[in-house]
Amino acid sequence: MRNRENPTKWESYKQVITAVSAYWVFSIGLVFLNKYLLSSVKLDAPLFITWYQCLVTVFLCLALSKISKNYGIFKFPSMPIDAKISREVLPLSVVFVAMISFNNLCLKYVGVSFYYVGRSLTTVFNVVCTYLILGQKTSGQAIACCALIIFGFFLGVDQEGATGTLSYTGVIFGVLASLSVALNAIYTRKVLSSVGDCLWRLTMYNNLNALVLFLPLMLFNGEFGAVFYFDNLFDTTFWILMTFGGVFGFMMGYVTGWQIQATSPLTHNISGTAKAAAQTVMAVMWYSEVKTMLWWTSNFVVLFGSAAYTYVQKRVMDKKNSGASPASQAKSDEIKLLGRDGEAEESV
Repeated sequence: MRNRENPTKWESYKQVITAVSAYWVFSIGLVFLNKYLLSSVKLDAPLFITWYQCLVTVFLCLALSKISKNYGIFKFPSMPIDAKISREVLPLSVVFVAMISFNNLCLKYVGVSFYYVGRSLTTVFNVVCTYLILGQKTSGQAIACCALIIFGFFLGVDQEGATGTLSYTGVIFGVLASLSVALNAIYTRKVLSSVGDCLWRLTMYNNLNALVLFLPLMLFNGEFGAVFYFDNLFDTTFWILMTFGGVFGFMMGYVTGWQIQATSPLTHNISGTAKAAAQTVMAVMWYSEVKTMLWWTSNFVVLFGSAAYTYVQKRVMDKKNSGASPASQAKSDEIKLLGRDGEAEESV
């Protein structure tokens, strides 16, 4: 009988293909579904939509933990609700709320085809915030990659304006989303130990805190009235789509970790970059958009700069790990930052 711990080459290939395919399906599906919920559904309450998706995530975390504990069908971390841990995670949760809010608000005002370029400054802000907050310097090659991304971003904004589809509000939200994603990565490093280095537990506490933090924001934005007078409030299809959005956001954490485990952090980032390119092409075709050559060039520049930055940083990490113990290398590969915005996530 063949040892299950030593799969054949075909089984390994099949696992990689399945993991990458699942990541692409859930990631692209989440972006298109959120775009539909935020733009096509006649409900002017983007924060409420995001709040409900957080509610679904908390429910799934608690339910899966309970099932795992009682029946042992699968392994899922325990989810104790501790007020002390919740307070320790709160600073990150504030950044987390800003991140998912700005992500969805950006997606509300810009097209799916421009969404990747609109939020492409995450890498740049990650370098800047890492230096300002953590005091860590970045290599000249990485800074050159960031300059390439900035050039592609401004070229994309210019060409989006040339086609008459530019939303300055969406661009501003995209820049703020990029900054929030970078801050989220840094603050996650600071509070991860509070939840025992368990990302699923951190996900639960983040979303649990977000349920409370969103309430005054929704009140200030007048969304309670918008939801109360929404014509399709009791429409089954609307709530099915809303729930699917929450499930897809939750599943992004799993399929991201699965893809990293089946391939590598570098391959995961390359896959995320390729997925962004495919997502852009699909959006242009789906919405029958007409784009200029320079518009496509801006997308290519951003994608190339992001991929080059990933490669440069991977070489830096390889040099650092070459002198580290196997245990510390395993530990550094174990902790990943899993996002819910459907894009390539930062890795610690």
